Amino acid sequence: MGHGGNVIDELMTDHREVEELFGRIDGLAPGDKDRKVYADQVTMELVRHSVAEEAYLYPAVREHVAGGDALADQELEDHARAERLMKDLEGCDAEDPEFDRLMTTLMTEIRSHVADEEQNLFPRLRASCPPDALDALGDKVRQAKKVAPTRPHPSTPSAPPANKLLAPGVGMVDRLRDTLTGRGKKD
Repeated sequence: MGHGGNVIDELMTDHREVEELFGRIDGLAPGDKDRKVYADQVTMELVRHSVAEEAYLYPAVREHVAGGDALADQELEDHARAERLMKDLEGCDAEDPEFDRLMTTLMTEIRSHVADEEQNLFPRLRASCPPDALDALGDKVRQAKKVAPTRPHPSTPSAPPANKLLAPGVGMVDRLRDTLTGRGKKD
């Protein structure tokens, strides 16, 4: 969840971890109950990652990158679509036929989003934002992920300051629910 380095390195490591979880899901037979465990882990990681990006990365993109408002707006739209998919997926067991459709759609959406960030947004941010600011953003993103929600909440705000105010409280409730239910853990 927290890896070190500047904001781009931190988020790219998150991307690799999510892709690894996608590979685990793909490696299991349809209906295998562990597919749901890994799907929950993917959701937990993606929600934390998204909350941190929304709180710190996208405001920095708006500030430092030419055309940053349009870039950030597109990224937020991508997040909203993914969050709705994760919310729908949350209600499905691995045996549910809808599970595979939703999981495939989520993987496609996330892979496209990651490719766009890594090939377009990150290079533009690296070129326009001072290295010390990228390092400070990395620290802020790591802190945000520690207190961020772990479940999709499509109706919560995705822009500062409201998202920064609400995320820690929602995150605390989510982590408590995860602990009590064993969500994301193998039996």
